[in-house]
Amino acid sequence: MNQDRKKFFGSLAIPALLVTLMWVVKMAEMAFSIDLGPWGLVPRTTQGLLGILTMPFLHGDWEHLLTNTSAMLVLGTVLYYCYPTLANRVMLIGWLGSGLLTWCIGSPHSVHVGASGLIYALNLFLIVSGFIRGNRMLIVISLIMVFLYGSFIWGMIPALARPQNISWEGHLGGAIVGVLLALAFKKEGPQKEEHHWDDDDDDNDGPDEGEKPYWDVPTPSDEDLKVEYRFRH
Repeated sequence: MNQDRKKFFGSLAIPALLVTLMWVVKMAEMAFSIDLGPWGLVPRTTQGLLGILTMPFLHGDWEHLLTNTSAMLVLGTVLYYCYPTLANRVMLIGWLGSGLLTWCIGSPHSVHVGASGLIYALNLFLIVSGFIRGNRMLIVISLIMVFLYGSFIWGMIPALARPQNISWEGHLGGAIVGVLLALAFKKEGPQKEEHHWDDDDDDNDGPDEGEKPYWDVPTPSDEDLKVEYRFRH
């Protein structure tokens, strides 16, 4: 139990650090009455490239921040708990990859902020990776992620996202990166369980070495039976 608790809190460390930085940035905006939104990602502009790094730490309002906080803590912790050897790479590539795709497909007249792109990358990685590995525990994790965050798919549809001022480009970019990461790393980390059957019972059921099975023992002839009968009487 202590080992499980230690592993859980270790898995929580980096997601909690990222969330803490998100809150520090938002509180700094409120405390100093400043707007860091312009430091977000501006697609297809040179100055907007910096936003690939800064976008996850900037949020439009408290509701936006709260939504991303809970998702980051859940998805990030599950990632580090289930895929400890892959988690850092998935987190970093998901962060940079989702930002880069957003920069490529977004409108140059828009500014994108928030950690949603990274969150979509983590979510799709966990869902797809669990199913393609065939590992029972990871499949259960995938189903839980679908249940908790399956509705995220609507955030990738422009007609539904635009009226709510939601970055469908960031969501779509993150989802694509997550799927690609699941496919690229499918041979690393936990794999499908292999069952090894114990052959001891089978060996004991058969004849010992050098001993003929009962069906190979020759049937005694009539003469053999007469000899045995005379001997006994």
